[in-house]
Order: sequence, then structure tokens, then C-alpha cells
Amino acid sequence: MTHPIWPLFDLRVRTPRLELRYIDDGLAVDLALLAAKGIHEPDVMPFGIPWSDVPPPQLERNTMQHYWRCRAETTPTSWAIELACIVDGTVVGTTALESNDFPTLRSFGTGSWLGREFQGRGIGKEMRVATLQLGFLGLGADYATTSAWPDNEPSLGVTRSLGYTPNGHRRQLRRNEAGMLHAFEMPRADFLVRLHRDDITLHGVAGCLPLLGLAP
Repeated sequence: MTHPIWPLFDLRVRTPRLELRYIDDGLAVDLALLAAKGIHEPDVMPFGIPWSDVPPPQLERNTMQHYWRCRAETTPTSWAIELACIVDGTVVGTTALESNDFPTLRSFGTGSWLGREFQGRGIGKEMRVATLQLGFLGLGADYATTSAWPDNEPSLGVTRSLGYTPNGHRRQLRRNEAGMLHAFEMPRADFLVRLHRDDITLHGVAGCLPLLGLAP
């Protein structure tokens, strides 16, 4: 049964190892509680906005508000598709596709995190490939972008292993200090040649396209 009002709630991406599911309130609670358990060491900050520095219970409340905000601010010209990553029935982290003016630019950025207990198992790479398959094959993107701080080796390792092309860098604040964020991109042709997989399936995409300014 499809959702009668908000078709994004029907969105799924499945691989043999995991499922990505659009975040409803139940999944948002699971992710908020997972984030409160820890995502990174206290002396590390992998995010441009240090949202994970906030102590509980405000961290959990902020997390819930973030997912509500993403839904409320979705328009054909600006959207963030937030997906929970589920492995063997357990919520282990989240991935997102974000874009402005996608119907014209056909480019989207990605970002993700995993709970600390689920890191180092190859889930992040599988999650990224599934996210790219949704963006390129489901939404018809021409380019995918991503970025990471130079000391975020897990993220950079996934990016390099998937064959992204370095695309410059920019200075940005991180915990009120200047840092250099490294940027990468992947064109559609590279994805189709190297990463497209027949064992990744997309569900509920067609119903979401008009909401994102795309033809069904």
C-alpha cells in the first residue's frame, strides 16, 4: 500500500546486505538514540556542523527536528532525502542525498554516518553505493559529489575506493577553527561502468519524482 500524501515514505533501496528506508518518526527515534551512543571520538569532528557535540537529551531532540525540517522544507528546487540504513533489522546509521535545482543541474551531494559499534564492517561502502544507485538510476542524476575533512580517513577511504575524482577544496569552519574540506565528484558514466549493480533494487521511486520536480 502506497502512502496517500507523502510518497517518500514508500522509498526503499535494497542490497543483499542492507536496506535504506526513508526516515519516518519511528526511524528518527532509533537514529536519535543511536547518535546519542556516539558516532566518533570526542577529539574528532567529521561533520561541517558539529551537531554531535551537543549533549543528551538535546542531541536526540535536535536529531528529530532535523528530520522533520528536511520533510517540511522539501520542494522541487531544494531537497534532502534522508534514509535510515538497516542491517538485519537493526538501524545502524543514515545516508542522505541533497540537491538544489536538481531538475536543471542534475547533481546531488551525499553524506552519511554510522553508529560507532557498526563501523569498520564495510557497511559504509555498501551504503554509499546504494545511495549512488538511487541518485543515478532512480533520479537520473548526471553527477554525484561528496566531501570530507582530510583527517576523516574512513570517509575518504570509501570515496577513493569507489573512484571519485578530486574536485578541489574549500576553507570552512570546524569547531570554530579554519579547516580545509576536500571535495570529490563522480559523473554518471563512471558510475555506470564501475559501480552499477543488478543486485541493488529501488522501490517507490516513481511516486516520489513529482515531489522532487521530476517527470514520472
